[in-house]
Amino acid sequence: MITGERVSAYINSLYPGSGGFLEKLEEEARAAHVPVIRRETQSLLRFLIASHRPRDILEVGTAVGFSALFMSAYAPGDCRIVTIENNDRRISEARKNFARAGAEERITLLEGDAMEVLESLNGSYDLIFIDAAKGQYPGYFPRVMKVLEEGGLLVSDNVLQGGEIMESRFAVERRNRTIHARMREYLYVLTHHEELTTSILPVGDGVTVSVRTGKNA
Repeated sequence: MITGERVSAYINSLYPGSGGFLEKLEEEARAAHVPVIRRETQSLLRFLIASHRPRDILEVGTAVGFSALFMSAYAPGDCRIVTIENNDRRISEARKNFARAGAEERITLLEGDAMEVLESLNGSYDLIFIDAAKGQYPGYFPRVMKVLEEGGLLVSDNVLQGGEIMESRFAVERRNRTIHARMREYLYVLTHHEELTTSILPVGDGVTVSVRTGKNA
């Protein structure tokens, strides 16, 4: 398998970038040490949105709003995005960024704990993007499945934990063992769920792409 920093650097050198406000926002976020989706993940999301053409997107984990704005930029004009965030400071920054981009009508920011907000959602979504607290992914899963349409995509970011995910729990620092165990649980559920077909991609820090194909997928 061809992977490594040199390969990633070459692939990223071919990425055309987002340009304009998104490029500026990404630079600001990285300068402030705020995590935003990596270039490899941006490229994958852009492809998935272009091919799937979602009408309703749900995001778990807004941060400063970069990924929601990124998806909005490449989604069909009538697509609506709902994004969830619990950190007050990042909520404030995200709202400012949505206003700066003129995207307030397309993006709805729901404030609060994602577990609780997910339980309160009505309707359904044809693309769900999870990029939040990694130890909570197993808890998010049954909640997002309640609102994921048949044929819809579930995309989960940062699932390989810098390569630690394949290590024994005893090879992982004690403070990271709970997250390690929960992420391994999450990956097992995704790859063995009867209604999902899932691919685990070594993109960025690991991305899963799951399509809901119905029972006995």
